[in-house]
Amino acid sequence: MAEALLEVRNLKTYFLTEAGTARAVDSVSFSISERQVIGIVGESGCGKSVTALSIMRLIPPPGIIAGGEMLFGGKNLLGLPEREMESVRGNEISMIFQEPMTSLNPVFRIGEQISEVLLRHKPISKKEAAEQTLRLLRQVGIPSPEIRVREYPHKMSGGMRQRAMIAMAIACKPRLIIADEPTTALDVTIQSQILALLDMLRETEGMAILLITHDLGVIAEMAEEVLVMYTGRVVEHARVKELFKNPLHPYTQGLMRSVPGREGRGKKRLEAIPGVVPSLLALPLGCKFNTRCPYSFDRCFREEPPLAAPEGGHPVRCWLY
Repeated sequence: MAEALLEVRNLKTYFLTEAGTARAVDSVSFSISERQVIGIVGESGCGKSVTALSIMRLIPPPGIIAGGEMLFGGKNLLGLPEREMESVRGNEISMIFQEPMTSLNPVFRIGEQISEVLLRHKPISKKEAAEQTLRLLRQVGIPSPEIRVREYPHKMSGGMRQRAMIAMAIACKPRLIIADEPTTALDVTIQSQILALLDMLRETEGMAILLITHDLGVIAEMAEEVLVMYTGRVVEHARVKELFKNPLHPYTQGLMRSVPGREGRGKKRLEAIPGVVPSLLALPLGCKFNTRCPYSFDRCFREEPPLAAPEGGHPVRCWLY
């Protein structure tokens, strides 16, 4: 097995509120190797984006990283002084955020924002940064980059803004890209183009990708391994092919049933998972999925199951196994 580029061990990220402590990420562990794509999937509020922001050490108050380790290239990111962490962000680890319009600065031209990343991390001149910016815009498939480089974000389409975000993310050739719902607001055609672009960059630039999404179709297309998260915990962890062939956790099975199948529209009614994700400030005792699970029994309401692999299977957090 390839040596891990990033190893996350028992990561705990809590939000300390007046109403109590919300355990947004609770003892999450995984590793990712060079060129590997790992997906994290789950409903909104399950801890996917907080996991990504924790790796970048961008948790806003009142959030804190309460425990664990994040080893990147042998260095524990949690132990780095903020100045050293700033040199890691955007340089060795980059993030593509969910919504470009809130991540791109509306008062600066696209070219200025990409050049700023290069000037911040590389010993190059403004002229060299401008030349590299044009090259990056071409690389991510933006037409007429000489014109686009002078445009403001609001002048560009959603797909173009997302490509500009990717250009910023890859500017310094990071070893790891964290893509947080990179295709959520895009139509299906543009979505497919963005995923193909990310896959091409992984191949040509050798980047690893941590892909955060609620879309199992994106996971099937892009990822090699997948973590299924629920209420801040990993409830299942498997190779993607194994997960689709044999989903073990009732939550994963529910997610699968809520996705349109290959049999075509109208052939089979989609099923919804009953109920909603519980508040992190009012989690049920025992298994956190017990109020929504069709298979729950007495033990599920008393004890929380550990994440463990049944014989011949992959790790799952469920008393059924």
